[in-house]
Amino acid sequence: MTTRVGLKIPAILPYDRWEKAGLHIFQIADSSAWCLGDWLVYGQERYADRYRTGVQAAGLDYQTLRNYAWVARHFELGRRRENLSFGHHAEVASLPPAQADTWLDRAEQHGWSRNRLRLQLRESRQGNRAAPLARVSLPRISVPVDRVERWRDAASKVEGDFEEWILVALDRAAAHELGD
Repeated sequence: MTTRVGLKIPAILPYDRWEKAGLHIFQIADSSAWCLGDWLVYGQERYADRYRTGVQAAGLDYQTLRNYAWVARHFELGRRRENLSFGHHAEVASLPPAQADTWLDRAEQHGWSRNRLRLQLRESRQGNRAAPLARVSLPRISVPVDRVERWRDAASKVEGDFEEWILVALDRAAAHELGD
């Protein structure tokens, strides 16, 4: 039985029930930021005139709840990744949806921690991303962020890898110019 300050465990508890309880507690703890964010978003939409009273009654820091709601608002249930933490999602919540999804895909595929995702994001913003192995090195180009975001959006529409999308686009442009 749970209490506000801990867990009351019976003196005799079979291993399978103890293990199941641990998994359940982990799921509750892991989902609490999402649940609180969803709760606040609902309250803002449904009880605009009274939700602040409900927030105060919950006894949690208002700014923390606002952060939870902000992330929850940016990721509807269908876009949330069960294999990634709330913190992973918070790291990319400010990005356009397609770009955020691309970063979450990468984090999931490579098993990145939240801190590793943060580092990768920082490096990509600074232009220090390691280039994939290639036979020929291409010159680095400086491109406005809005153009890159547009290209990423286009790549996400075909559900392709961004780098692969660039190669296909360049191949099409070359074929057009060369009359292939």
